[in-house]
Amino acid sequence: MEVNSITKEEDDDFHVHRKVPSGDGPYVKAKYAQLVEKDPEGAIVWFWKAINEGDRVDSAVKDMAVVMKQLDRAEEAIEAINSFRCLCSKNSHQSLDNLLIDLYKKCGRVDEQIVLLKQKLRMIYKGEAFNGKPTKTARSHGKKFQVSVKQEISKILGNLGWAYMQKSNYMAAEAVYKKAQMIDPDANKAYNLGLCLMKQARYKDAQLVLQDIVNGQVNGAEDTKAAIRAQELLTELETWRQPPLGPSENLMSFDLDVDFVDGLEKLMNVWAPNKSKRLPIFEEIEKFRDQLAC
Repeated sequence: MEVNSITKEEDDDFHVHRKVPSGDGPYVKAKYAQLVEKDPEGAIVWFWKAINEGDRVDSAVKDMAVVMKQLDRAEEAIEAINSFRCLCSKNSHQSLDNLLIDLYKKCGRVDEQIVLLKQKLRMIYKGEAFNGKPTKTARSHGKKFQVSVKQEISKILGNLGWAYMQKSNYMAAEAVYKKAQMIDPDANKAYNLGLCLMKQARYKDAQLVLQDIVNGQVNGAEDTKAAIRAQELLTELETWRQPPLGPSENLMSFDLDVDFVDGLEKLMNVWAPNKSKRLPIFEEIEKFRDQLAC
């Protein structure tokens, strides 16, 4: 099929997704294969060619990784991004990192996900994110919307909390979830915080957090699904009777490095200045480190 031969049905596809760029280079052919011919394997071949020929490399690398992810070839997508990011402009690195975080999560590569999430937070408190602007444009399901720095911090902390949950580092997860809720609270992170507290056998604390969702006292709790999930977890809580972790056992699993914790406190000073700037959990960590030093 010729690139310029487009039926009405195919033309509709352009508008449902996004228009194929003009031209006849390999990147255009890759997008045509992806969006019109619905041939992801063929699109990947053309994306490779576009990268090798220097044709819209930033977009080619990102789009190829997205298609690979859709084909459950996430490991290949990670390798492609890490191999070709040196050919991409610096402006594209943040979007590539966002994609890498999703790919690491999909592949269960939690340690690498955590490193990248911490790196993104460091960029924010150094003023290197968003290119110095208060908001950035994001896209979801073909629609554009604005994301504030505040929302981005809370989202990253929420993702970091979930990553720590996967490693059973519940104290670290609790710390970052609580910080996220101070900055931009929502029902999803509250639910995960409740689950995190349950994992630490702190059932009364978990009950209070989950009950707030059920009672509609958390942003997003008006979503019926959020309230149902919280109620289900509350019901499940009645059957949980695990012994609590000892202080040393819990603290030994906490692996937030000192520089990261300090940077997190700086972010809180800016984005949640009227709230508690230092959680008791961090005081416990310092006491425990002092004991180890002795």
